[in-house]
Amino acid sequence: MPSPLDDEFVRAAARAADGSAAPPAADPDQEPVGVTHRVLARRVKTLIAAHRSPDSALHGSEKAVAAALTHLRALRAAQTGTGLFAGGDNVQSPPDSAFTVNDVCDAYVLAVGAGPELDDVAAALAEIARAASDSLLTGGVHTPNHRWELSAALARLHRSFPDDRLLDRVEEWLAEGVDIDAEGLYSERSAVYASHVSNPSLLLLAEVLDRPDLRDAVEHNLTATLDLIRPDGTVETVHSRRQDQKGRFPLAPYLPHFRLLAIRTGRGDFSRAAHRAAADGIDDPDLLAAALLTPDLCRELPTPEPQLLPRDRYFTTARLASRVSTTTHSVLYGGSDVPEHRRIRSGLACNPTFLRLFAGEAVLDAVRLSRGFFDLGPFRAADMEQLADNRYRLTETLTAAYYQPLPSDRQRSDGTYRMTDEGRFSAALSFPDRPRDEVSHTTRVEVDLRDDGADLRIDISGPQVPWSLELTFRPGGVVTGATPIGDGRWCLTTEPLTYRVGDDEIRVEAAVEAGEPLAGPDRGDVLRYDPGQDHTVVGGTDATTGNRVYLGGNGPRTLTVALRAGRPAPDL
Repeated sequence: MPSPLDDEFVRAAARAADGSAAPPAADPDQEPVGVTHRVLARRVKTLIAAHRSPDSALHGSEKAVAAALTHLRALRAAQTGTGLFAGGDNVQSPPDSAFTVNDVCDAYVLAVGAGPELDDVAAALAEIARAASDSLLTGGVHTPNHRWELSAALARLHRSFPDDRLLDRVEEWLAEGVDIDAEGLYSERSAVYASHVSNPSLLLLAEVLDRPDLRDAVEHNLTATLDLIRPDGTVETVHSRRQDQKGRFPLAPYLPHFRLLAIRTGRGDFSRAAHRAAADGIDDPDLLAAALLTPDLCRELPTPEPQLLPRDRYFTTARLASRVSTTTHSVLYGGSDVPEHRRIRSGLACNPTFLRLFAGEAVLDAVRLSRGFFDLGPFRAADMEQLADNRYRLTETLTAAYYQPLPSDRQRSDGTYRMTDEGRFSAALSFPDRPRDEVSHTTRVEVDLRDDGADLRIDISGPQVPWSLELTFRPGGVVTGATPIGDGRWCLTTEPLTYRVGDDEIRVEAAVEAGEPLAGPDRGDVLRYDPGQDHTVVGGTDATTGNRVYLGGNGPRTLTVALRAGRPAPDL
């Protein structure tokens, strides 16, 4: 027997929709200016959902219908002769247009046959959808998730305007196989694209095509996501290959997927995640339309299953480890794509952060290690080895070269040689044809993730080069035990440091096992983060912001760093 309806969820979804739909409905004849085609389509869907929902303040509103028609005229005007939509960086983009057509098709399902007041809306939606159909049928993509967004649009088109060619094209895309690994991570390892594209698209395809294996893929990804949820209600993204690798991403966009599969499978761990995703309130205006289109979303969640602690997880494919206890949540990362590809590139995992630590309100957002070796940038592990439970070794060896004269049979009298890239820079020197003298530099970081923090042992070997360990704490706390060096930065030597936020703190202690003593606050040339030439050659950086603490000096060096979570001792 289905579970009872969750009236509070439906009311919350309606309030969120009203927040988006009320302004255009208040002035329904106002032409939208400077609004993208994707926003226009989403507003139309939300306006129709609000009109249809008894829980919305706009239920049955003629103004909501009028505003939808105004937006549909603007949307049709944005549609080019190909049926694709103008606007955005991607010119004549089938996948970008697919995002819009997906909303158009959902809005059509809500409008068609829902009463004569929506007949004109349904007709306008049908015209837009049909105009885009042929271009989406033959169009291509340029990212992995686009395949599923485009396939979902084709499936939706077929659902309302049956055409076997559309299904044949969907099957052609799906024949490539869903890009999800054995541990439940999509190839882009992105929370943004999992929650906004791959998961909703695959759920739609599972429904339209009767493909339970596609729903299983989503369940697999959500199971992995359970171990990526951080104490601040965000999802870990340090391992992502997309834009979200450099910021924080909220759990909230996962709400409809965790909620739907919790209800359909009875999984209490998904129910716990759904509650967590809605903990700060529901403000997604699209949820109301989703609830009307998928009534199971409106049912009560099963009983949440508590998370047992301590909890450990190691994603071997992404080389991402986490440990969660009652006092700390730590994340260790060694899965960058940069060591293999030798470049910073959109679509690669480039974030040099290798450790995070949460201790209540005290948060160590990023630990990074710079080395002054041929300006090749900060430490990004090329290998991550699990030594024992919660003990890991991260390793990277950098190699640069000096080049010898060309062999006589490769010399040219005109002095004109091939422009080639040697992994560090490019020049007209025909690098592959030259003998080379290599210089190597190896960094090893052994990390023990503990219930109360983490222990690091950092070994820097090779030629004598400057290095700097950067610890970036989330703003809002107080640093004690280190020397201020300006601009929100501190220098740590061998004295303990404490970062305190309210009743929570993280304590840092460092000791040199081998090599020179740590640099003092006068070594501004060392105590800084160096993003490497791939960024600085164009005047860019991937530096963090916040309260930054530095340890530095000249290598070779072996250093230990102890991170401990705790609470300050009471005043006596």
